Amino acid sequence: MITSWRIGAATVTALSEYYGPVHVPDRLFPDLDRAVLREHRDLLEGRFWYEAIDRLVISVTLWIVTLAGRTILIDTGIGNGKTRRTPRANMMNTVVPDWLAAAGAAPDQVTDVVMTHLHADHVGWNTVRDGDHWVPTFPGATYHVPRADFEHWAEIDRRGEAVDGGSFRDSVLPVLEAGLVRWTQAGDRVADTLDAVSARGHTPGQLAMWLRSEGRAAVFCGDILHHPVHVLRPEWNSVVDVEPDHAAATRQAFLAEVADRDVLVAPCHFAPPHAAFVRREADGYVFDPIGNGTALPAHARPAQGASARKDLSASEKAI
Repeated sequence: MITSWRIGAATVTALSEYYGPVHVPDRLFPDLDRAVLREHRDLLEGRFWYEAIDRLVISVTLWIVTLAGRTILIDTGIGNGKTRRTPRANMMNTVVPDWLAAAGAAPDQVTDVVMTHLHADHVGWNTVRDGDHWVPTFPGATYHVPRADFEHWAEIDRRGEAVDGGSFRDSVLPVLEAGLVRWTQAGDRVADTLDAVSARGHTPGQLAMWLRSEGRAAVFCGDILHHPVHVLRPEWNSVVDVEPDHAAATRQAFLAEVADRDVLVAPCHFAPPHAAFVRREADGYVFDPIGNGTALPAHARPAQGASARKDLSASEKAI
């Protein structure tokens, strides 16, 4: 439920709002070939895919970064009491606020809320209900909102074509009206901690957020990757990719950038442990999920050479 790593001087924590085998593979990925799932059964079965019921495991993950006095929440999941068209997301009632507090990200501790994009399952805990109104969950925080994504969804809302039950109105507009929004775009330094890079495709304004500290790196990539099968077959778009051609190109470029490097890849929908390294294999890529703690997997290259790694105790190793 709550998993943490060290990225240099930063602590990175994954908090899962929920996860489970919920998606029929070819409904999420229309071009999916189940032969690929079977080919990679040892990697996928029982963790990311359940063949017996033919379901992919999907998580809704909130990411927390603590560094230099800041507590940063990256993407905020579905939220409680929100009317949504997807039954499993409709009117949820979880104890996420308690879990956030346990992870050191209670409402009065969060300094920044960062959104990679504005789909309903990434903005829900921006707000909570107060009587008949939705109010900011983190009233002392700055909410960093991708400007291009906001403009896209604002136009859809203006036309009355929202498809997600109204998340733009109940989870985005209230923080704007409260005066808490700071617009973000590619090239920005966000919360004095993260570097915003364009990740257009899944939505027009999606941004990937890069964290670099003491020679280590992590990237919070939103929905560039929707499931580990996306690493195996980046050409497969999901049904929720707004700009399919851009989405596929973005995935290919992203995987090429992070492969075989000490970059912790942190999507929002991977099952536990929620993060992975990417490495090249043959003409493509595979993902290497990692567990809780500080140790790098054996294949990852140490920043200061193999000899330096031998001198580090387990408690001193850092991603």
